[in-house]
Amino acid sequence: MSIKLGKNTYGKNSVNLSKIIRHPDYHEFRQISVNVVLEGDFETAHTIGDNSKILPTDTQKNTVYALAKEHFVSSIEAFGLYLANYFISNNPPISQARIEIAEHSWQRMRFNGTEHPHAYCSGGAEKHTATIIQNEKGIEVTSGINDLLILKTTDSGFENYIKDNFTTLKETSDRIFATQCEVSWTYNSSNVLFTELFNGIRTTLLQTFADHHSLSVQHTLFAMGEAVLTKFAAVNEISLKMPNKHHILFNLEQFGMDNKNDIFIATDEPYGYITGTIVRE
Repeated sequence: MSIKLGKNTYGKNSVNLSKIIRHPDYHEFRQISVNVVLEGDFETAHTIGDNSKILPTDTQKNTVYALAKEHFVSSIEAFGLYLANYFISNNPPISQARIEIAEHSWQRMRFNGTEHPHAYCSGGAEKHTATIIQNEKGIEVTSGINDLLILKTTDSGFENYIKDNFTTLKETSDRIFATQCEVSWTYNSSNVLFTELFNGIRTTLLQTFADHHSLSVQHTLFAMGEAVLTKFAAVNEISLKMPNKHHILFNLEQFGMDNKNDIFIATDEPYGYITGTIVRE
């Protein structure tokens, strides 16, 4: 029996970076977290302890910070593309570079309808994400959104499902629909207007969620993905993860009161977990 090394990677995770881009009349604040994942000819580092083909992960970290000075000036996708190409072009043992970037949401404060030039407010947990993979086959760019917490108070129901001896859930045609959505989509080119597309796709997702008459989480998940593929030819496919953040009617009858979809118990666990990928035929 022979033993050999299987697939392996190494890199640097959670390279947290903040940057101020100084414009003539305002400051642009950007905060990102970068993961570098490298594949290549690293077998001897594992088998005989030969590090001659290893780029230290500390060097990878320093590279991210150094290159951010001149090359993190627009979208995280563009910065990720530059990083991936830099690692591959300057390190022959590397056959694939995967760059994962998550950008925290910061918004300039507004007073009397005017944005403050350098004061910001957190946009919450929501993050813009990007993953760039470069290898001999080419370049793949995936963008997305994490922790997109969205809710609507009506125009959602759940009826006509399987019922058995253990079913206690009551059918409803009017309920709160809340989810902490994770979305990712793959572009058909690495040469597109990433910021413009991201903003348009995000708006389309939100608009579809708001306007769709939902018969289930699955129903709305498909509608959101379908709307993006219909509107944006640059997107190959889109995946959504939509955990159902339950808001359960509280029993007010025990106090002699009617609950007309007014009072709910907000629960974090357990929760329904619905995923789906929408593709072009």
